[in-house]
Amino acid sequence: MTVAPARTVELSHAERIRSVVAAATSLGLTTAGASYDLVAMHLVDDRRLVLRVPDDTPLAVEMVCAPHGTLGALAEFTDVAPVRARDRIRARVMLSGELTPSGARQEGVMVLTLDLARAGIQRHGRVEHVHPDEVFGAAPDALALEEAAMLGHLDDDHRDVVARLARLAAPEVRRGVVDVRPYALDRYGFTLRYEYAQGHRDARLLFPAPVRDASEVGAQVEALLHRARHRGGATRM
Repeated sequence: MTVAPARTVELSHAERIRSVVAAATSLGLTTAGASYDLVAMHLVDDRRLVLRVPDDTPLAVEMVCAPHGTLGALAEFTDVAPVRARDRIRARVMLSGELTPSGARQEGVMVLTLDLARAGIQRHGRVEHVHPDEVFGAAPDALALEEAAMLGHLDDDHRDVVARLARLAAPEVRRGVVDVRPYALDRYGFTLRYEYAQGHRDARLLFPAPVRDASEVGAQVEALLHRARHRGGATRM
């Protein structure tokens, strides 16, 4: 008898790291000499983290003055829920390695690459370490770039939909709830945050099938709502 493999319901640590980095608009960079907040300066290209740093910034000066032409560096990304919720920090990503000039030049900009030596992600109070090859062998989630806008739209304009989806959680999760927020979204489904007078709890709502892009989310939400219509009870909001 052949046993079917269990369905995957969560992103891998490597996929989550790639998703956080892809969606981030800023990062914190720490070198031996200083700490920097970099806004709209990074991308991932050719299996490396690339930084585009203006020539007249302190980081560019530190790079030019580096005695061996490289800088040990730690890049940190913070994944923040795009809706109002308790404890909005969902994850922190840490990438460390050697920062070197790429050799490419753009007018007024120094292009640096981080040769990754270590990678980690902190979630739920735990740090998981991921091999650099796994990180760059993974792709960002299919919804990584659209997640913030989609969750914000759902939270701001479709609270009725959130309330109906919230009925799908187990009774013990819904008992005593005072508010529910759409906390996270990926190709496998939603994470809803149930808030109580004291504390909060998350519940995972899986789509009937993983989506390949944002255009498929609507149909999966409709399927979940259809299931919610046949679920007895209501969620107090």
